[in-house]
Amino acid sequence: MTSTVLVLGGRIQTVRKAVGAGLRVVLVQHREHFVPESAELAEAVVIADYTDWDVLAPLVDGLHRAYGFSRVVTLTEPGLVPAGRIAERLGLPGNPARTCELLTDKLGMRDHLNGGPAADLSVPAAEVDDAGSLRAFGAEHGYPFVVKPVDATASLGVWKVTGPAGIQAAADGMAALRARTDLQWGSFFRIGRFLAERYIPGPEFSVEAFSFDGRHVVLAVTEKFSDGALELGHAQPARLDAADEEAITAAAVRFLDAMGLTTGPSHTEIRLAPDGAKVIEGHNRIGGDRIVDLLEAAYGADLELWTITWPFGLMDPVTQRPEPKCSAATRFLTAAPGTVTEVRGADKAAAAEGALDVDLLVGPGSTVNALTGNWDRVGQVIATGPDTDTAVATCDRMAEAITITTHSSTKDTAAS
Repeated sequence: MTSTVLVLGGRIQTVRKAVGAGLRVVLVQHREHFVPESAELAEAVVIADYTDWDVLAPLVDGLHRAYGFSRVVTLTEPGLVPAGRIAERLGLPGNPARTCELLTDKLGMRDHLNGGPAADLSVPAAEVDDAGSLRAFGAEHGYPFVVKPVDATASLGVWKVTGPAGIQAAADGMAALRARTDLQWGSFFRIGRFLAERYIPGPEFSVEAFSFDGRHVVLAVTEKFSDGALELGHAQPARLDAADEEAITAAAVRFLDAMGLTTGPSHTEIRLAPDGAKVIEGHNRIGGDRIVDLLEAAYGADLELWTITWPFGLMDPVTQRPEPKCSAATRFLTAAPGTVTEVRGADKAAAAEGALDVDLLVGPGSTVNALTGNWDRVGQVIATGPDTDTAVATCDRMAEAITITTHSSTKDTAAS
């Protein structure tokens, strides 16, 4: 008898892979992300806001009676907590709902870590609401510190406060972000609460892992490039010495144990601080920014497919960390705010040796917003190479080949 999986949101590729693996699919999708192809592939498609538990709970009860799904899967951030609650409500295998909640609540994660045996992986944090609470945090914990939303994603609304003079700008930024109604994925992330946490110095990495019945297998360490607030690119494998890599991977495994994660993919962001590895945040999902594509290119690991097939016993558990077959990297594209008038060089970038993809999100007539988060980037390039240096250099050349010209009310600006 064919097994049935409930899928919450995500890409059409998830549905394709589930059907390709021989599963029946019941899909609950938000109306903004519905793709007609899903209605052809899935056993049933329900259009609903799956982040609204009052709507979702009775809905999945009926779907479970009608279709008898035995697992619930999601690969999208807004679906993580609902998936955990569904599994718990219906007695299905999966990560505990509390784990899913902690991994989408940055303040809850900090409080949980700071109160337990993995406190050395964390830093002081507190909820903040206005300039007064920001000053109080700075007075108690010192500077610099970071301010960010409790439950957003994509580096949205992150400020580094280096001293008292930066307090008001951060407070004004918090208020402005709460008031915005034009945010991408605004139906899923309603900005309200903020936290402050002590700034963690040092280079940043992420650990991509997959858990098999509580056993965490590290698949790759991703090197990150940033300007201090926004991410500029990623590369695998990270260029690390053995001792630093061991410190990072050990910290990630301890973090996953502390959070209670038992199954499926994880993406843990870590900084190698002078006093040891510190967790920035973690997620029980695959990494964004197409890190999953880097992982497949460099290691041959399709985590999207694993996430679907492992719960049904359609794959053997991985027993050890895979060896890379090559290196892979990505660099993000940005442009000046305004209306796009011209895009040049994409074909040249795609023809570069080692080029894997040129992913442009804008074209003539598109609007480019000011760069306040990852969603304001205008595309990315991806490349492979025999080593990480080569893959990164190829991405740099590809990005430099692309020129995106925008027009504002005051001037034309070209950027790559």
